[in-house]
Parts: sequence; C-alpha cells; structure tokens
Amino acid sequence: MIKLVAIDLDGTLLTDDKTISKRNKDVLQVAKQQGTKVVICTGRPLKAILHYLERLELMAPGDYSITFNGGLIQKNDNGEQLSAISLGLPAVHEVAEVMQELVLPLDVIRDDTVYHIETTQGMYRSIYQELNSLLRFETRRLTDFPPETEFNKMVVAIEAAYLDTKIPLIPASMQTSYAIMKSRDCLLEIMPKNVTKANGIARLAEHLGIHQSEVMAIGDEENDLSMIEYAGFGVAMANGTQIVKEAAKFVTDTNERDGVAKAIERFVLN
Repeated sequence: MIKLVAIDLDGTLLTDDKTISKRNKDVLQVAKQQGTKVVICTGRPLKAILHYLERLELMAPGDYSITFNGGLIQKNDNGEQLSAISLGLPAVHEVAEVMQELVLPLDVIRDDTVYHIETTQGMYRSIYQELNSLLRFETRRLTDFPPETEFNKMVVAIEAAYLDTKIPLIPASMQTSYAIMKSRDCLLEIMPKNVTKANGIARLAEHLGIHQSEVMAIGDEENDLSMIEYAGFGVAMANGTQIVKEAAKFVTDTNERDGVAKAIERFVLN
C-alpha cells in the first residue's frame, strides 16, 4: 500500500505552461483524503511553490514539502524546518572560481533570496530570474557575506546549448565534492554532496513512520533519478529522460496528459 507520494513539479505535475490541471488537482485531493501523504519534492524554495500548494490544498498542519532537491524538509503551513543541509561560504568561493574560469554565471540561494555572483565579466547573463520570478534577487560580492553565512544551493542558469558545452569541463574534483545535476535543460544545480531528493524523502518517511516500500515517487529529470530509484514504486513521466524511464517501475503519460493523475488512480487510490 502506498502511504506517501513524492511528486516533482516541472515536467511532472506542472503542464508546459506551469499550471496544475484540474484532473491532477482532483486526484491528489482524493489521495490526501484517503490518508496518503502528498509531498511536493522540488529544487525550488518553499516560497516559490506556495501558490501550487494552495491550489492543491496542501497547507494544513501535517502537510510537508521537500525543497532544494532534498536539502530542506519543511511544514507547508508555517515553513518550519524538520531537516536542513546547507553550503558554507568557502564552498561558494570554490565554485565561483571554477565558474569564472568556465565563464558561467553563478547564483547562490539562501531561503527566498537569490544572490548573483559576477563570474562572467558581464559576458553572459543568468536567466534564473526568468525561471523563478517569485524570489527576491540581489547582486552581491562574496566579500559582502559574513564568514558564517550558509546557503541552500548554487545554480547556473543559461541557454542550454552553451551550458552543455561547459558541463564536461567541470573539474572532477568538484564533481566529487558536490552533488551536481541538471533540473532543466538550461539549469545546473550544485548542492552538498549528500543532498538528493531520495535522501530528503527517506528522512521525511522516517519521521512519519513510513517504510520505503510504501513510497511512490514521480519525476522526469536527472535530479529525480535518486528518488525514482529509492521509492518502493518509482514512476517516470513519458516525457522524462531515458535514464529516468529505465530506472522506473512504471512509465505514465506525459505532463501534458495528466500523467501524475493516471499513475495515482492506477496504483494509489483505493
């Protein structure tokens, strides 16, 4: 029996125009009413998904979200953090030096604020604000931050074709030190090594007394792979990447054709 459903947003629950269909909303409400925990699992901060949580009516005590790709587990109603894994300022310095060498823009996120760190001498502009317009954006120098400052994640947001030419040039040492993966074709996310959606779900499931075999995870992209592999029942979207579909136990329909609702109707609803 599935007791917790962890669902990615972009390319999964959301349609291409970033909305939640009526069928997806209705099916998730039925799942919640029958006692299944419905948990959004996303790379975004909580503030950037509140409008989706409100539409899904997931704002009651006992509703949770996994944000920052597993870095934070939070209560939806008040934002209280159950678990947090962060990055220190020395890590940002290290990554900024690499991005400067690769001429890639770097943004660092702390709670609901995005700080742009100049690493391209003005040659390339970050498009992260276009992807997350609900957040607050500031341009800062790393010397502006106190040494004890902690961040949730770092991102490189730039046109996909250019980004793809640079990813193979990221040093192996950086790949070893951090969790680095794409969450969209134009967005590279850099997080603490032990931050994954799977780890976030596992921590929440333990808190709720839910066994791994009772978890369903639904996703489409590289940053969803860990939770697809972790879950007792991993579901990939038909529009997902090949590696995610190969790891899943079931491939549902696309995000444009209510794939989330169809999977939950088939495997979760009584």
